[in-house]
Parts: sequence; structure tokens; C-alpha cells
Amino acid sequence: MAGPNAVQILVDADACPVKDEIYKVAWRREVPVKVVSNSHLRVPAHPLIERVVVGSGFDAADDWIAEAADGGTVVVTGDILLADRCLKKGASVIAPNGKPFTAASIGGAIATRAIMADLRAGAGDGIGGPAPFTNASALSE
Repeated sequence: MAGPNAVQILVDADACPVKDEIYKVAWRREVPVKVVSNSHLRVPAHPLIERVVVGSGFDAADDWIAEAADGGTVVVTGDILLADRCLKKGASVIAPNGKPFTAASIGGAIATRAIMADLRAGAGDGIGGPAPFTNASALSE
């Protein structure tokens, strides 16, 4: 079990397409991983991997991750607002495609998210979000 300031990985798991890759890194580096989700997900039976199932309330997984994040935490999420909350707690944050969220980049990411939400709201179904992330797209970058 990780204590304060111990290195750990927290995974925003409900929509994370790279959980298997995270497990491999955790085993190689001997770093504990907490897989946080709103529903029961299958995780490997290994002492470094812990499944955390939170309530089904809106943002319950995000709230749990943001509360648990600290300076020794690496958070894996594609959620820009969760990334911002975790950065403010001193955590390192990376997207599932491996790109880091940083204090310097998060403001622009939040602004872009807001602009895209406004465009989608004004255009109805004419504008969608980004293409779904897949393991194949991570390998092409």
C-alpha cells in the first residue's frame, strides 16, 4: 500500500484503452497501480494492482483520483478537467496516448475543450469530438 509521497499510478479506468500497457510498466518498475472505475473491471491478480470501484455518482472516479493524487502520483487520464485538478495537487499527469499534461499546457487544453464544447452546442450533431483513441493510434504517433 502506498503511503504519502510514495510513487503510485492512478488510472482513470472507465475509458482507458491502455490499461494492459500500464500494468506492464508497473510490473517492470515495481510501482503500485490503482485502477479506479465506476464499475467492476477485470484487473490482473497481482499485489501491485488494486481495483478501486467508486460509487456511480457523477464524477465519483474523478473525485476519488483527485483526492488521492499527490506529488508522488502519476495519473493516467484523458479528462482535461481531472488532469488540471491533479496537477494542482502536484501529481504528474499523462494522457492515454502518452502525452503529458503540464502546468504550461493545461490552460490551453481547457480553453480548447471549452471552445469545442461551444462549437458542438451551436452546431448540433454537425461537429463531433476527437476520434476515439485506440492502441493502433498510439503506435502511429
